[in-house]
Amino acid sequence: MIRVTENLKLISDLLHSAAIEAGRDPAGVQLLAVSKKQPLEKIREAHACGQRDFGENFVQEGVDKIESLADLDLTWHFIGHLQSNKTRVVAEYFDWVHTIDKLKTARRLSEQRPEGLKPLNVCLQVNVDDEDSKSGVLPDAVPDLAAACAELPNLSFRGLMCLPAIRDTFEDQRKPFATLRHLAQQIRDAGTDTDTLSMGMTADYRAAVFEGATIVRIGTALFGARD
Repeated sequence: MIRVTENLKLISDLLHSAAIEAGRDPAGVQLLAVSKKQPLEKIREAHACGQRDFGENFVQEGVDKIESLADLDLTWHFIGHLQSNKTRVVAEYFDWVHTIDKLKTARRLSEQRPEGLKPLNVCLQVNVDDEDSKSGVLPDAVPDLAAACAELPNLSFRGLMCLPAIRDTFEDQRKPFATLRHLAQQIRDAGTDTDTLSMGMTADYRAAVFEGATIVRIGTALFGARD
């Protein structure tokens, strides 16, 4: 039986150790618990242990969970590919979107964010390896898109996200994350504030932390196999 409590402590300790090893303040590395295809009781167990941020890949599944767990103080991140016909419900329910790759999508989210809610936190998904099978904006287009998103009234532009190709060695794993880090610095140098690098999962979290990850996305290592 998967014990979320034990796994959460282990993962938190690993992230803490990686940050120390990288010469960083561990408080600057946040765990995003990827809860897609996981039952509500596991999310409740993680919450009871102090976890507050959860990531969902599918809009309707995420909305169902948000409604079912409305009694808990949770922050919900949308981390899947966002189709334009799903922007309204995401704008209404979620706190973060990590996967913006078109200005049209960002504009729709801003226009559809309900009055009374805080601005929607957004990151650009960057296709760091130029993979045809993955969504994301190419690196050369990032600065202009970031600047445009930062001007939208109901969004809070936070930074960049990536999902790189699988690499086997620690040094190779660092390369795409370094690319994202350099892009973030380029954005800041151009005058757009950014404080978030959403990068790294179970297999490459150390490399991501060494390259400045502020949010690490971990799912099955925390919750066990998905339903």
